[in-house]
Amino acid sequence: MDKGSKDANPEEKTAGRGLSFFERYLSLWVILCIVAGIILGRVAPGVATALDQMAVYQVSVPIAICLFFMMYPIMVKIDFAEVVKAGKTPKPVALTLFVNWCVKPFTMYLIASFFLGSLFAPDLAGTEIIKDGRQVELFRSYIAGAILLGIAPCTAMVLVWSHLAKANMGHTLVMVAINSLTMLFLYAPLGGYLLGVNALPIPWQTIVLSVVVYVGLPLVAGYFTRKWIIENKGMEYFEENFLPHLGTVSIMALLVTLVLLFSFKGDVILKHPSTIFYIAVPLFIQTILIFVLGYGIAKLIGLSYENAAPSALIGASNHFEVAIATATMLFGLRSGAALATVVGVLIEVPVMLMLVVVCLRTRDWFPAEG
Repeated sequence: MDKGSKDANPEEKTAGRGLSFFERYLSLWVILCIVAGIILGRVAPGVATALDQMAVYQVSVPIAICLFFMMYPIMVKIDFAEVVKAGKTPKPVALTLFVNWCVKPFTMYLIASFFLGSLFAPDLAGTEIIKDGRQVELFRSYIAGAILLGIAPCTAMVLVWSHLAKANMGHTLVMVAINSLTMLFLYAPLGGYLLGVNALPIPWQTIVLSVVVYVGLPLVAGYFTRKWIIENKGMEYFEENFLPHLGTVSIMALLVTLVLLFSFKGDVILKHPSTIFYIAVPLFIQTILIFVLGYGIAKLIGLSYENAAPSALIGASNHFEVAIATATMLFGLRSGAALATVVGVLIEVPVMLMLVVVCLRTRDWFPAEG
């Protein structure tokens, strides 16, 4: 067993030191990085385009590097004895499976259809020729992109959100693993049904590669780093000397990711601001609705805050790489569906950070973890 399981959680011991400089003003840094990314994409579009094209099976290499440095410090802090313990507690896992697969795809379809297919449809008039040569109304293409986001639950970034929300990382890791496996079986049937596509292409390479790169590599690196340091240097050295140096690494990597994302797609924002807004509205409402639903059910069934937060956050966020890959294969890289999935990327980080703040400010709504 990990020797760290006998001691207090290292994050609890360091909590008294207060928030770091980056954590204290995180909202400000997020806004500045979004602006910096858009400016970079405008001033140096060649650099942004070159970085954006560095991808393997739709998995961006620069983003993958940033995500590794976001995940690694989090994985190092996980006591893996707690992961085993979390796997024996079914309520949080059952909740996230219910919200992600029985509710979220259908609410996304209904919300996107109402806003993009009815309320905003007159302003989204027009048609496009998609990949197979068919002519499709633009608003229908945008709805398709929203649906593809709705059926792809997050399997990586939720670890960051859960960490920032000071939630149970053991349960978060278990939920991520189960959702990753479930996506392999339910992604195609649900997507095919909601899109009316008989043979929905599944980006197997994207799914597998993203899980391996975003979760697997930092998980293995974090596990062996923790194990080696505790066995050779002791728990005190691990908590007092090693962990403090990792304090701002995740935040820095998150901010760099924001700059990259908005530099990649900054031109899209500037060229189509009204369209971006129209697409963002249903995506934002869906995110808030799913979060409130998950958080509310967690409260009703008596989950502790540490388990309620990740159960709600994992449903609210999306696996945008899989959604973008599927939209590209189905409709084409420059389609409305692909644009809608990109909007999902652009709004996810700011909105999820907002929900993390909501979680932290409502911790006392839930019973303490036993």
